[in-house]
Amino acid sequence: MKTIYITIFICCYLLSSTRAQELNTKSDSLDIYLLIGQSNMAGRAPMKDKDKDTLKNVYLFTNDVNNKWEKAANPLNKYSTVRKKIELQKLNPAYSFAQKMASKSKHPIGLVVNAKGGTKIELWAPGSEFYKQAVSRTKEAMKNGKLKGILWHQGEANSSKYQQYMPQITTLIKALREEFNQPDLPFVAGQLSEDKEARINFNLMLLTLAQEINHVAVVSSKRTSTIDNTHFDNKSQKKMGKRYAKEMMKLLSDQAK
Repeated sequence: MKTIYITIFICCYLLSSTRAQELNTKSDSLDIYLLIGQSNMAGRAPMKDKDKDTLKNVYLFTNDVNNKWEKAANPLNKYSTVRKKIELQKLNPAYSFAQKMASKSKHPIGLVVNAKGGTKIELWAPGSEFYKQAVSRTKEAMKNGKLKGILWHQGEANSSKYQQYMPQITTLIKALREEFNQPDLPFVAGQLSEDKEARINFNLMLLTLAQEINHVAVVSSKRTSTIDNTHFDNKSQKKMGKRYAKEMMKLLSDQAK
């Protein structure tokens, strides 16, 4: 009989603990980040066993209207409303980005990840379906916190026409900031892998983004490697995620001054 009581007590404790975590995610204290772009943001890097655990103090926005947030675990693009098949969703930079941000933040981190592989920037233009999906999901997520910044990794599909890219991305940034009524909303873009020389000019162009629009930063892809000359491998995705976090923290610090 004593064993039964102990078992019941443990079950009740675990249930209340889980419920407390759920309630915490439904508070107004989340620091929310929107992550969009094409396949490297969706994640194509193979995952190791240690990459499959839930992240501490990090929550992922779901498609469940009754339970909008869950403890974040890879693959982090699984709830994207525009993604390709689930089998393609693997490790992306959100993983190490969120780890780093959570270690420095006073609030839990909330991730809205809505990427799709193979997409050109034209498909993300203001008013497009991809754009509207990202905005609507983020606005719903913002009922539980504040949008702190946007991460963008895209360009492989546009690298051959890099001369046209700058006005397209600045238009996108301005539109997103207007949507969320945050004119200084931090925006961090990532360089492409240079395993293919054709992307070098794109990366050089992207480095000038901060000259065109304020409160933006660009993450370097130097010293990274890929699994197929395009998609970052496990180590490099984690490296890129940490670089995203470093640049985002700089922008947030400057914003607070």
